[in-house]
Amino acid sequence: MSREGPNGKESETTMPLEGAGPQMSGEPEPRPEGRGEAPRERPGEGASTAGQGDERSGTGRLMERVILIPNLQAALRRVEENRGSPGSDGMKWNELRPWLRVHWKELCEQLLSGTYQPTVVRRVEIEKRGGGLRMLGIPSVLDRFVQQACLQVLQPIFDPTFSEHSFGFRPGRRAQDAVREAQGYVQGGCHWVVDVDLEKFFDRVNHDVLMGRLSKRIGDKRLLWLIRRYLEAGMMADGVVIERHEGTPQGGPLSPLLANVLLDEVDKELERTGHRFVRYADDCNVYVQSRKAGERVMARLTKLFGKLRLKINAAKSAVAPVWERQFLGLAFWVGPGKQVKRRVAKKALQAMKTKVKEITDRNGGRSLLRVVEELKRYLTGWHAYFRQADTPGIFEDLDKWIRHRLRSLQLKQWKRGTTTYRELVARGTPVDLAAKIAANTRRWWHNSAIGLNVALPNRYFAQLGVPRLRP
Repeated sequence: MSREGPNGKESETTMPLEGAGPQMSGEPEPRPEGRGEAPRERPGEGASTAGQGDERSGTGRLMERVILIPNLQAALRRVEENRGSPGSDGMKWNELRPWLRVHWKELCEQLLSGTYQPTVVRRVEIEKRGGGLRMLGIPSVLDRFVQQACLQVLQPIFDPTFSEHSFGFRPGRRAQDAVREAQGYVQGGCHWVVDVDLEKFFDRVNHDVLMGRLSKRIGDKRLLWLIRRYLEAGMMADGVVIERHEGTPQGGPLSPLLANVLLDEVDKELERTGHRFVRYADDCNVYVQSRKAGERVMARLTKLFGKLRLKINAAKSAVAPVWERQFLGLAFWVGPGKQVKRRVAKKALQAMKTKVKEITDRNGGRSLLRVVEELKRYLTGWHAYFRQADTPGIFEDLDKWIRHRLRSLQLKQWKRGTTTYRELVARGTPVDLAAKIAANTRRWWHNSAIGLNVALPNRYFAQLGVPRLRP
């Protein structure tokens, strides 16, 4: 099956990309629900409910459900909404739909016969917030489409059986919910936390262990073989293909579900023993009332993860007072009336400031309007998550600091003293103050704090669209 772009006219094998279209099997059309590659959900465009329940019986013909036309249409929409980068074959996201119009029938035949072969993934390294590099494996657009179609069938089978204390990469669950549950444990008197960080989790997943867990729930050998091929697909780095014998690279739609399948065993054991815990992907916190209890839990978790061939990162894990640790970018503090409150963790706050400094760099050579547009995109997303923090004073200080940086940037862009004087006076700055600032235009940070609040008031930045972090 060629993966090059289509040429020529559409034939009778064209995939019906819009509308219900014909089914590939006699099974009823699935109702879409759940979560796919894109982080946002739209009504009627989620994971198919093609599979339900928690028994292996009835899962022997899942591949027929994967290739149902409505399921494939929903998967295609997800991939197109995500607009991800090309994989190792170079196909772009907007080339997938034309390709499928010609090759979809052949693709379905290969999936049904168990002969479909994924391409190698493209290795990409990105900087981690706390320093170091995170390795991502970017599958081809076609492989992301197939994985997404599989996810939409598998998610309804596995997700209802996962722990109520697991929040990562699950439909209708958010990181904010995980933090809120942890806050409740702390408010209830659990002031010690067993903070577990797994060492290179996505790179260390043992294929045999994971496939053993999957085979207990999936009876369709074709789907199991396909997942195994995805796990073992080589990784291309600098034009060289590297074989992989462990790990499930981040970047594919299936990886988060597979991670939850593997770690659910630990969740179930913590539930059985009555522990208070919260897990988001590979971040797991267990809340206890004393250091001694925490040390016992840490020893138990070390054994549990060891059975899964996973290792706890000793340098990043700890048994500590909750006030000294952060969870998903937030930390806890005690407010009036002994109420446990949330605040932005120090590392998350520093990472935010570093990003804002990068965007508002005075040497960037961009206009103030272009800088504001980029800043708006970043701050809108940042605030959407961290607005749950109960620290209005910190948000107010951040607002002042951001406006200070923007005023400093504008002052430098005026460059010459004569331009600075003219612009300040035209914007209502007193003549003597404008002359004082214009006399020494290179003291951008200092001068932007003593006079530009008149020329560039808060309402000016509000009109430009700079989000306010404090409500």
